[in-house]
Amino acid sequence: MMSPKQISDDRGSPHFRRTPFQIIHVIGNFCRIWSVYSMYRYLNQTGAPVVLFLFCCLVPSSIIFLILHQPWKGRALSNQQIVPSLINGVITALYFILWGKGLKSCGPLRAILSEYSGAVLGVLSGVLYGRRGHVWKKVGGLIAMLLALFFLSQGWATSSLSPFYILLCNTDIKEEEVLTAQALGLMGMMIPVFAGILSALRRVIARRVSLKNQQKKRLHAITITSATCFLFPLAMWDLVIGSSSGKTVELPFSAWAFLSTIVFGIILIFYVDNIAEERLHMVFSSPRHLMVAGACIIVMEIAYEMDFSLPGFIVCCLVLGFGIFEATSLERSKKDSSIKSEDLSNGVLGNDFDTSPILPI
Repeated sequence: MMSPKQISDDRGSPHFRRTPFQIIHVIGNFCRIWSVYSMYRYLNQTGAPVVLFLFCCLVPSSIIFLILHQPWKGRALSNQQIVPSLINGVITALYFILWGKGLKSCGPLRAILSEYSGAVLGVLSGVLYGRRGHVWKKVGGLIAMLLALFFLSQGWATSSLSPFYILLCNTDIKEEEVLTAQALGLMGMMIPVFAGILSALRRVIARRVSLKNQQKKRLHAITITSATCFLFPLAMWDLVIGSSSGKTVELPFSAWAFLSTIVFGIILIFYVDNIAEERLHMVFSSPRHLMVAGACIIVMEIAYEMDFSLPGFIVCCLVLGFGIFEATSLERSKKDSSIKSEDLSNGVLGNDFDTSPILPI
């Protein structure tokens, strides 16, 4: 039987303190992925323009961020912070455009996993600026990630094109489904891949511009507002082009698609990612983050009755996770040692920002 002193010591351990933040991280990512599937169903069933939909979601999101963080109040932000944040808004807008197009053409599973292609920036940075003796680890991780993306582009995660499905199905059914599914191809997969690289780039810029949490939130409000302004003319162009067709299709769950994208896909996920970085020392492109996202994707694929192959999906996730693990092994060991020393000295988890030339994605 444990004594009260032992129970209090366990509650004061770093692992016990991280448990609530881990729960928040899992729930936040599940809600965000849920919003992605709702957005995908809405865009497919209504045929709404992607840019116009994203603009309508960014407008209230930017207003909420501005009201919450009020970047015009408090300590004045320098031009070295505002100008990169405005430029980051343009990059964020391009990311939303490419990611939305990729979501509509490739499906939510491929679009979500393609976001982890941003780890390529960290790999290239490690190859250029890291230790020459460990370049082969970086290159091996890069090859594994590219192989996983290739598997996704070939439809391994779908039941119609998965090699595990082909071995168990009739030849006639297999050939018919392969012919219809080959329309995506490798070039169609490049759209969400480029979106993932842009997403990683905007995270790096935001992390380098502001080291303090409060400044990061204020600058993020400026970034989202800048992205909204950049999308405005493109959204108006889509509105003009869409109005000429004269087709309007109403979806019963359209309100949920908008609200879930605004609340979960844009606003909530920003705070969840901040908690993951500051409290759990977990960046977006990491094996742990991929494991959480993969579990949420499995639940959503089954719930929405998508074209899904569980064995093929697991293979793609394992290869992608192995690539990220090998590519970030050196930086992760340094970060773990710094976290342990910080826990022993302070007993409280604080901010963890990488000051090395390696890009933390």
